[in-house]
Amino acid sequence: MSLDDRKKVVCQHIDLTWNKGRLALAEQLHSRDFLYKSSFIGRPLGSAGFVQMVQDIRLAMPDLQVVVEECIAEGYKVVTWSTLIGTIQKPALGYPPSDKVLSISAMAFWTLTPGNEIQEICTMFDMESFRAQLGLQTRPLAETALP
Repeated sequence: MSLDDRKKVVCQHIDLTWNKGRLALAEQLHSRDFLYKSSFIGRPLGSAGFVQMVQDIRLAMPDLQVVVEECIAEGYKVVTWSTLIGTIQKPALGYPPSDKVLSISAMAFWTLTPGNEIQEICTMFDMESFRAQLGLQTRPLAETALP
């Protein structure tokens, strides 16, 4: 499969999960040993845990849209830079509801199998910007580096 095919699989997965909530279809794109890691979640999730997390977030943010700003592929790796846009209408992952439209940047590193199944997603969210948009206390950069 070509690099463009791998990028299409990743973008299709983003659209099916976050934008459309078609989780059963998205889950078909996962490998048997699928793993999701994120700065949002404190522990790795398998396929079922990932699906549950997406359901929970989509219930809390029904207007959520994810826009892929950039998608780059090399070998079996794909990197995406995305912007998540929406409002938190119900508490989610320990964050309160807000009527503010949030814009959250995320970088994700995807590993695909030779058969173009998604084996791993490792996502980093701009949590400080997210917290600032919600009006929550942020920590100075130097403080976050301390143990």
